[in-house]
Amino acid sequence: MRIASWSWGGRLHAGIVSADGREATPLALPDASSGALSIIRSVVEGSGLPPPAGARLPLEALTLVAPLPRPLRSILCVGRNYRSHAAELASSVFRDSVANEDPWPIVFTKFGECVIGPYDPVRLPGPGVTAQIDYESELAVVIGRGGRDIPASRAMDHVFGYTVVNDVSARDVQVRHKQWDLGKSFDTFCPMGPWITTADELDGRDTRVRGWVNGELRQDGHTRDMIFAIPALIETCSRGITLYPGDVIATGTPAGVGMGFDPPKWLGHGDVVRIEIDGIGAIENRFQLH
Repeated sequence: MRIASWSWGGRLHAGIVSADGREATPLALPDASSGALSIIRSVVEGSGLPPPAGARLPLEALTLVAPLPRPLRSILCVGRNYRSHAAELASSVFRDSVANEDPWPIVFTKFGECVIGPYDPVRLPGPGVTAQIDYESELAVVIGRGGRDIPASRAMDHVFGYTVVNDVSARDVQVRHKQWDLGKSFDTFCPMGPWITTADELDGRDTRVRGWVNGELRQDGHTRDMIFAIPALIETCSRGITLYPGDVIATGTPAGVGMGFDPPKWLGHGDVVRIEIDGIGAIENRFQLH
């Protein structure tokens, strides 16, 4: 099942996208502004899907927005979670922190307010703020049933589904502040979508992640190559911290980011980044000065 959020007729809606990706059916929700969150809660609480709220519409007539336009709280993100990506950073400014493989994942956050839709433009802050904008193609896990201190052996029971995110990053700001939140959280720095594919249709532990810049394939990885698999990430993020339905965990990016090239290939005005994950779909965003 694919759950999406969209704008149509001057209003926000959320509902189900057909298996062929051509039509969408709105569902009756108390608050469509939260997108898929109301649907996730309804399913998790045992009420099932809300009833349809209108006729099916052609997807081409709608404007898709992020499936979770304003996530419940900040997005949990995992750094350097593919060995190939960690290796390509070994000669970068982050080399000291990737010299030895750590027994724990790197976890940071992005502000929920930086989420935008799957085809929305990303605003470049400008050279006075940052000159090193990078892309990161990532699979994101959407939590269904919440919990705290979730063991890895039961973690997949807490996964509602998956979506695609671009963890856009200002590398110079990351280095400047030594903590990553500011460099990861500029407005529009988290394209998300095009929808959530539920866990009964996709196993995020076994899928392909690819990313293109202006039509050039830069990233091509597989989630089997993660250093810390999805169950381990959920176990880590829930240690002493309650996860709630609708929480999002971005699981890291494979090799091929702009920072990994010599010289680096930073994004600029007019560049287009496309990210596709097998079993979900693709997002595509143009970067532009505001």
